[in-house]
Amino acid sequence: MSAHAKVLQALTTGQALEPSTAVQLLADLRKETGEELAAAAEKHLDGRFRREPGMTETAFRNRKRVYAASMRVLQAVRHLAAAPRPLPTPRNRSTP
Repeated sequence: MSAHAKVLQALTTGQALEPSTAVQLLADLRKETGEELAAAAEKHLDGRFRREPGMTETAFRNRKRVYAASMRVLQAVRHLAAAPRPLPTPRNRSTP
């Protein structure tokens, strides 16, 4: 059963959840959503950075660099989605 289905079932049964169970369900949902998002983005990027006929070495190097940066962003999304708890909200002078 997917995390989304578990959360939906827990919300529609009408019974109260223990806080630890709710936290675990939300963490599973966040992780599953992050994985799905990263996989969809990776599938979208697949094949867009291949060498084309007549492409210069510099253009291909730049294309590889953009691809590597894209993959690093996707890895960061996966890492943040799998984090055990959400990141704290940064505080600065404009927020109380």
